[in-house]
Formats: sequence, structure tokens, C-alpha cells
Amino acid sequence: MKRIGNIYEKIIDIDNLRLADEKARRGKLKSYGVKVHDKNREENILKLHEMLKNKTFRTSEYDIFKIYEPKEREIYRLPYFPDRIVHHAIMNILEHIWVSVFTADSFSCIKNRGIHGAMQKVKTAMMDIENTQYCLKIDVKKFYPNIDHDILKEIIRRKIKCKDTLELLDQVIDSAQGIPIGNYLSQYFANLYLTYFDHWIKEEMGIKYYFRYADDMVFLYADKAFLHGLLVCVNNYLHTELKLTLKGNYQVFPVSARGIDFVGFVFYHTHTKMRKGIKKNFCRAAAKLNKRKNISEKDYKRRISSWLGWAKYSNSRHLLKTIIKNEYYGNLRF
Repeated sequence: MKRIGNIYEKIIDIDNLRLADEKARRGKLKSYGVKVHDKNREENILKLHEMLKNKTFRTSEYDIFKIYEPKEREIYRLPYFPDRIVHHAIMNILEHIWVSVFTADSFSCIKNRGIHGAMQKVKTAMMDIENTQYCLKIDVKKFYPNIDHDILKEIIRRKIKCKDTLELLDQVIDSAQGIPIGNYLSQYFANLYLTYFDHWIKEEMGIKYYFRYADDMVFLYADKAFLHGLLVCVNNYLHTELKLTLKGNYQVFPVSARGIDFVGFVFYHTHTKMRKGIKKNFCRAAAKLNKRKNISEKDYKRRISSWLGWAKYSNSRHLLKTIIKNEYYGNLRF
């Protein structure tokens, strides 16, 4: 594999830092960090350029807090300036390099893939009924906190040889235990950490129908016994090569019996449903709106628009007819 050098000057280029600033602020114009930065915006960009040029940039202290939906997790938040701008500046240059290493069947946080891309790929695979009779579904125990820094650094060095860039990336990696959830760079680090596992699955193990979203993985095959054997191989690889442990909730099951719960949908050979938790939240939200008086059709649709997106790509026509107000149902597009 060809390794790429001479990257650092592109990362710290002032025009790249300005572009990174533009990208980092999208959807965050009212945030405190952006407002403070904008008081001295150009001066800060020049200052950041000098920090990176002189190698004095250091990752700031994290603000750590917990969220509880969809599950309890610790979130690490960095200041807008300088850290978030630096992360975007790095990815402006490295994104296309790293994405070129990813397999076509990994989806988390990759442009033009994501949940929709994963859903379409699984639906297409399910058309091959004979070879998707059984499913192996696994995920990794505390994936982000258990990513090993030395292994991640070695993986990064398989593609990048620019010394200054590697020093900057190493410094970001070593700023917290594992890989902190919340960093812009973390989602790419996580994909990189598993990308050679993906290649091993596809190219050495010869698994045609394998899909990964972050650490949530689905394997489809015609034979149940084969998937049980594959589970042993996968467990050994992850433990030996990446120092990761599978959760104990791994499953091998016939698709016809229960469907594949993946990226918010439950996939069958004949149809696709919304995940139960998403459907429940949708029903609760619609029920509350249905009790409100004098709510406009526009406002009604706006408040359920995210759930309508899930409904659009699943077989949910009967559900919508049941829970949506009659006067609005006829004007829905799905």
C-alpha cells in the first residue's frame, strides 16, 4: 500500500484553516464558542496557524458529561477554538485518503453512506433469499473506550508517513483514554480501527454479505453452522489483533423468524419495519400532537418529520394511517 507524505503544510495552510472554520461552525452559529471566536476571528486563525507551524498546539481540556438516550454514554466536548477547527482542518486533507481505505460495506459517519446507505445495501442483499437465510449479529464491548492507542497509531501509519502530521494525530489520540465520543476525529479513528478487519472479512474470509455501522456488525449466510464457526474466528481476530472483546449478546438466528435489527430498521426478506423503540417514540409524539387543538398542518408535519423519514424507507403505511390525524394523512408523501 502506498504511504502518503507531505501533508502537514496543507493542513496548517491558512486557507485550509479558514475552510475548517466554515465547516466547523455549520449549525452552531448561536453557540457560545463560535460567538467568542468571532470576536477575533481572523486574528484567531492566524494565531492557530502559528501554533501549528511552531508545534505548540495542544489539545484543550475536555468538558465531560453524560447522555442517557439512546443509552448512557460519556461525551467529551472540546472548545470550538482551537480544537474543533484543527480537527476539521485535519479531515479536510485526510478524509479522502482514509475513505479510500474503507470497504464499501462500512457506513458510520461516511459521506454519501450513513444509515440510508446501510439500509439500501441490506435491502439489496435480502433479495438473495437463498444466501441470506441466517444472520450473525455482533457488537463490541465498550468499543470507543477500549480502542488501543498503539494499535490505532500503527494502523494510521499504514497509509500516512508525514512525520509532522503523525505527531499531531498522536497528540490528539493521546489526549484521552480510548477514543472520546464527541470528537469530530473520533468517528474516523473508529472506522480506521476496524477497516482492516473489514478487509479480512471480505477478502480472506470471503463473506459477501457483511455490513458494519460503527461497531454494530451483521453477517448473512446460507448456513447456520458456518456462522457459528465464523463467530469463533471473528472473536479471535478482534481479541488478538485489536484487543477488543465482543459483547455477550451475539446472536445467530434464522432471518425468517425474527428479522435483522440494524441501523434503526428490522429487515425481513419480504418487508422492512421500523425498530420497535423508534416506532414507540413516533406513536407517543403523534398521540401528543393529536390532542393539541388548533395546530397547523405545517407545524404538525414539522414535529413528526424525523419519524416520517424512517417511515418513508420502511413498510409503515398502515402504521401512519393508524396514528396520523385523518385530515393530515392524505397529504403525506412517503
